[in-house]
Amino acid sequence: QVQLVESGGGLVQAGGSLRLSCAASGSIFSISVMGWYRQAPGKQRELVASITSGGSTNYAESVKGRVTISRDNAKNTVYLQMNSLKPEDTAVYYCNAFSPWINSWGRGTQVTVSS
Repeated sequence: QVQLVESGGGLVQAGGSLRLSCAASGSIFSISVMGWYRQAPGKQRELVASITSGGSTNYAESVKGRVTISRDNAKNTVYLQMNSLKPEDTAVYYCNAFSPWINSWGRGTQVTVSS
């Protein structure tokens, strides 16, 4: 399966911005869906945003308007631009690659938003 490595997490104050990156070991051109998930302490992992091979995007209601997912096929990288961050955005963010025969996860990157 494709290897995924997240980066870009860190500590930021409320209202700040971060851009997360997900670098894949191979081409993501044919991957059906690339997604960003997050898991906060004591909560289930949830979808934050996804983007299909055709470019269609989907966002969780809680982040809509503040988050943008994008992909750069030439760099085999998916990005998650997060603006106007809130303390409730604090979580470990995971990259996911999904297709009929692939379901790969990165190890996650920590995002902490202070109030």
